[in-house]
Amino acid sequence: MKKDKKKKQRRGEYKEYILARLKRAGKKPVSFKELHKSMRNARGFDFEEFVMAVEKLKAKGTVVEDRFGLRLAVRSDLTRCTVTRLNKTYGFVKNVLTDEEYFVTGKLLRGAMPGDVVLVRTFRGDGEKTEAEVMEIEKEVFSRFTGEIVSEFGQLKLVPDTLSRYAMDFDNPHGFELHEHDKVMAAVTERGKKHSEHRCEITAAFGSSLKAAVCSLSVLELNGITPLFPPQVIAEARKVSDARSVKAEISRRLDLRDQPIFTIDGADTKDIDDAVSFRRTRSGYELGVHIADVSHYVAPKSELDSEAFRRGTSVYYANRVIPMLPAELSNGICSLNPGEDRLAFSCIAQLDKNAAIKSYKFVKTVIRSRVKGVYSEINRILAGETDAVLEEKYKDVIGEFGIMQELASKLKARRISRGAPDLETEEGVLIINKEDICVGAVPYQRGASQEMIEDFMLTANECAARFGLENQLPFVYRVHEPPSDEKTEALSDLLTKLDIPHNFTGIPKPLELSEILDNVKDTDLSLIVNNMVLRSMSKAKYSTEPVGHYGLVLEDYAHFTSPIRRYPDLAIHRIMTAALSGMSADDCKQRFGKFAYAAADQSTQTELTAMQVERSCEDLYKAEYLKGHIGEERDGVIGSVTGFGFFVTMPDTCEGLVSVHSLGEGDYVYDGMMSLRNENTGETWRVGDRVRVKIVSSEVNSGKVDLELV
Repeated sequence: MKKDKKKKQRRGEYKEYILARLKRAGKKPVSFKELHKSMRNARGFDFEEFVMAVEKLKAKGTVVEDRFGLRLAVRSDLTRCTVTRLNKTYGFVKNVLTDEEYFVTGKLLRGAMPGDVVLVRTFRGDGEKTEAEVMEIEKEVFSRFTGEIVSEFGQLKLVPDTLSRYAMDFDNPHGFELHEHDKVMAAVTERGKKHSEHRCEITAAFGSSLKAAVCSLSVLELNGITPLFPPQVIAEARKVSDARSVKAEISRRLDLRDQPIFTIDGADTKDIDDAVSFRRTRSGYELGVHIADVSHYVAPKSELDSEAFRRGTSVYYANRVIPMLPAELSNGICSLNPGEDRLAFSCIAQLDKNAAIKSYKFVKTVIRSRVKGVYSEINRILAGETDAVLEEKYKDVIGEFGIMQELASKLKARRISRGAPDLETEEGVLIINKEDICVGAVPYQRGASQEMIEDFMLTANECAARFGLENQLPFVYRVHEPPSDEKTEALSDLLTKLDIPHNFTGIPKPLELSEILDNVKDTDLSLIVNNMVLRSMSKAKYSTEPVGHYGLVLEDYAHFTSPIRRYPDLAIHRIMTAALSGMSADDCKQRFGKFAYAAADQSTQTELTAMQVERSCEDLYKAEYLKGHIGEERDGVIGSVTGFGFFVTMPDTCEGLVSVHSLGEGDYVYDGMMSLRNENTGETWRVGDRVRVKIVSSEVNSGKVDLELV
């Protein structure tokens, strides 16, 4: 005991000396060798305690070390960040002021969890990109994570999906019946110095981690997305969805029930929120886009509104949907079902003979859809493959298809002439059997009617944005800013390496990107270049400032056409309704100014979360499908390259990693962009190369698929 006390005292003395020495050095770093040299001749010098003193000062954040040496940490040198995401061996933090993201290796995270506010020291990493080290956790958040139960020497432990490679001990205060391979949610109850030292307790058990449907539930739960609605929300939905309310509204609306209005959706769609109508005029065309009048049923600050705002969007994955609004509205009174009177908010646009917008009006209506059109069926009719069954089903509207095609072709021509890039991405459609198991994946095929509906909705959305601007309303716009200089430079470098001609200087015009895409269309490089262009672009978001939409090449754009599944659409319906009822622009600003800001911010965040969740769940289902095909060989294309291997996309849209460890002996060098080279053999793999691979493993729990070259 006396010996330990003496060691502790000596360590304290070393700390004081180190701090004094570094203080004298000021901003000039002092190497460990210099510090050691200045002390090693001291009587009773203990090297181990000296090292411990240095490490303790570093761990506390009082001293920082880089390749130049040690120096005192200055708070102004540190950057405030939030922890955004973690992997088993690394993580990322985001600068709260600039949104710049920094890579942090696992040991330098100091046990920080997603959402924590941290102070970091930034430095240049090996790849010349900015990396960071967590120096202080300024604010801890309630931390949850998912993981898999494993058995180690007969004892159940928890292996986190992201935090750590090591199995953790856990408490089970709720008494869940747990088995090996169960998927669970855990909460951190006590923080350690590193992630593997955190104490945790199980808060939810989902079932077997070998099933994608089970693992998806944990992804939803971790991101705060729940299939269930609170009882008070359900009660309110049932109250407001009384069909008698439609009859009471008819006399106050423009009655369009005698017009040949119809919907076009997927065969399984239940939340049908848009319908269309067409009329040829002397000067061109009249396009009617009729949207479910959700704002009539969802009152401001109601239980329904609060829940819809919190969710922000519906989430779609595999064969499921987590709706923004309860089924009583989304699949019931707000769904534009055929043969039923429904309240709508209609955009009636007058277009000239070239399909340019001449004028428009927004009006509250009552409609009665003639038929629930299905994309695949209408595509067959448009291709001349009709039959008696289809003719009977569409008899009330089939006469409109000619003008629909004519108008759609002109809208498409206008979009192309603007130079809007027509990006093609390999979206996959999952095939789920009756046992809820994924048994296949196929590329999504976008037919003629899908493209038509998209162009009709774009027109209505453009009109909605114009309405907001012309009436000087507080509004929620859909905006897409040009690519950053950094992303543009990276895209140019990649195109140069692929020998793809391009001549843009500075930020490329959308038309220039379109020309690049056209040049590689139907070639082996098409998918890769599409992905490269997509990654170079900024993320679209919602904003109260109408800065335009770069990708669509539109000065004015908003989301108006899906209020059942997107909150920003519902928000502008509410604002537009107030303006149409006679509320002045000033009064609208007073009433909806803060609401528009809040709706834009919340909708952007919930959209990003939904996209990440949908992508993660899709990976789980694809891994489940490929688990039944271990050992099979397939052709594929290298979609991206990293320092640890390269990802290969297969024809069914599934993706897997070919690790450098499977490539054999050699010194592998990654060029930081698109190629991996074995310096010993000269063999090189780069983005766009076609390869033959074998599926060697597939883990449903993580969604990771490992491949090997054949």
